[in-house]
Amino acid sequence: MMAYIYLLLLFLSYGVSLVTSRSFPSDEVMALTTFKEDIYEDPHLVLSNWNVLDSDPCEWFGITCNKERQHVIKINISSSSLKGFLAPEIGQITYLQELTLQKNKLLGIIPKELGMLKFLKVLDLGMNRLTGPIPSELGNLSSVVKINLQSNGLTGSLPAELGNLKYLEELRLDRNRLKGAVPAYSNSTFTANTRGMYATHSNLPGLCSSSQLKVADFSYNFLIGRIPKCLEHLLSASFQGNCLQANNTKQRPSSQCGAESSESHQAPSPKHQRAKDVAKRTKASKPAWLLALEIVTGIMVGSLFLVALLTAFQRCNSKSAIIIPWKKSGSGKDHVVVYIDSELLKDVTKFSRQELEVACEDFSNIIGSSPDSLVYKGTMKGGPEIAVISLCIKEERWTGYLELYYQREVAELARLNHENIGKLLGYCRESTPFTRMLVFEYASNGTLYEHLHYGEGSQLYWTRRMRIILGIARGLKYLHTELDPPFTILELNSSAVYLTEDFSPKLVDFESWKSILSRSEKNSGSVGNNGAVCLLPNSVEKRHVDIHGNIHAFGILMLEIISGRPPFCKDKGSLIDWAKDYLELPEVMSYLLDPELKHFRYEDLKAICKVICLCIQPDSSKQPSMDEISSVLESKIDTSVSIEFKSSSLAWAELALSS
Repeated sequence: MMAYIYLLLLFLSYGVSLVTSRSFPSDEVMALTTFKEDIYEDPHLVLSNWNVLDSDPCEWFGITCNKERQHVIKINISSSSLKGFLAPEIGQITYLQELTLQKNKLLGIIPKELGMLKFLKVLDLGMNRLTGPIPSELGNLSSVVKINLQSNGLTGSLPAELGNLKYLEELRLDRNRLKGAVPAYSNSTFTANTRGMYATHSNLPGLCSSSQLKVADFSYNFLIGRIPKCLEHLLSASFQGNCLQANNTKQRPSSQCGAESSESHQAPSPKHQRAKDVAKRTKASKPAWLLALEIVTGIMVGSLFLVALLTAFQRCNSKSAIIIPWKKSGSGKDHVVVYIDSELLKDVTKFSRQELEVACEDFSNIIGSSPDSLVYKGTMKGGPEIAVISLCIKEERWTGYLELYYQREVAELARLNHENIGKLLGYCRESTPFTRMLVFEYASNGTLYEHLHYGEGSQLYWTRRMRIILGIARGLKYLHTELDPPFTILELNSSAVYLTEDFSPKLVDFESWKSILSRSEKNSGSVGNNGAVCLLPNSVEKRHVDIHGNIHAFGILMLEIISGRPPFCKDKGSLIDWAKDYLELPEVMSYLLDPELKHFRYEDLKAICKVICLCIQPDSSKQPSMDEISSVLESKIDTSVSIEFKSSSLAWAELALSS
């Protein structure tokens, strides 16, 4: 009898567990499965027990379910080096309360679908490689208490909809590339002088509406305007490193801030408003003859415009056309026709995806990555070693403008020819599978960053570092002064300097994709889904040239080379802030030097420090040109005989024997 009762209970418990497992929502399992599929690198195998055949994910790593095991309520996978994209399907995990994926290597944009998570309390995507704007849909997270998006590559403006988050207590957006004003209210013309006045505008979204906000960090972005009065209770460090009008916090130098003025975000003055009213009244009281004249003039201008348009299309007919989907549609009619000069890439080598796949060992040898691209190392059959940059973008997001800017960027890079500039060997453009790649010659000794911060510092002795500085200066001089039009490196830092076997530097603009994407974003709004658009070479935005920015970055790079310290350290702060007390004082200049350096030449150090000060000064109009900088360095730095060689007791004997 007891055995019968035991079997009955066992059967009932099995039935209950079966019902429970079957009741787990299939869309949540599917969303988690899609999340795993979009992660293409899992070095620590943290997702190895995510079995797609298992209908109950509650035992999967990083997953927490509710007590009834019916819904996923937490995803917490931090510091796991996951590389891939955030699946929009996460927005289907309806009861999710926490999404913590900080300190990984996630790429791409933040899906707007995350705004569907009405029960989410914690959104932590900090310290990844996410790009693009912050979706305004995050303003729909009605339960959220904490949002952390720090240390990514996010762009665009702060969405005013974040002010809808009435329970938000912590907001961390520091160390991104956010621009525009800090939204006090969505109505940018509204200003208030006292905290009590905010209550009457509580129905307007904006950060002043977030009454529970206790901790916020907007530092090290490119924000402009003034700090809203409702946020003045925050620590002043929360706003440093921007382009704000703030006297009590350290902001970026003007050379790093755009020309956009915060005044454009302020309310018009009464004087301007009266001028507008007068203009309106004047316009309303125009005589009939003047109105007729305006109509005739308008018809003539319109006719001239039509003639110009027809002429442009006739010119387009002589160009080769590339038809690229603007967006996916059932009808298949939504296309943009982009006319590109067939001569644009005629002199640039075109590689097939198959030969690059063979050269790069099935694209398994990844040597670098950024939010927008992956870098592979390979060896061409019977040829040189290569570095292949592949754009991380899905075909459905590839627009006609992107294709045009991609080909223009290939043409721009192909014209660079200097011993200290990485040489573009060719490109790859295929439709199946969708592929856009750039192929550079490979410098086999890795990056300068790796040698300074992860390698053996003794390899970079003083004379070798001086030769690297001179090589970089020569490369920049070529780009800035010997090319027409000039060319600049989009992100000049030690990771953009590759070293050959003999430690000769080569500048490589591996961030070219950002130039392509940023220029395309400015055009995307002007393209419709019906008909064809003719784009002539001179009708699109040219590549951004920031000579002053390159010179400023070169100053920081020289400081990094002699000190062995990174440009920014979380514990020690900015390298420039640390070094400014030593740069101009001869008696303490040696404090700047890397402890790995056993010998140095004082005259070299003095010349380097002088040039660094000229490069990093806030007033870009007082910066010397790269031609002047290169001349100073060439004349002051002595690399004829190594200082390390001179210090050897056998040096002069060896020198005599060699002569």
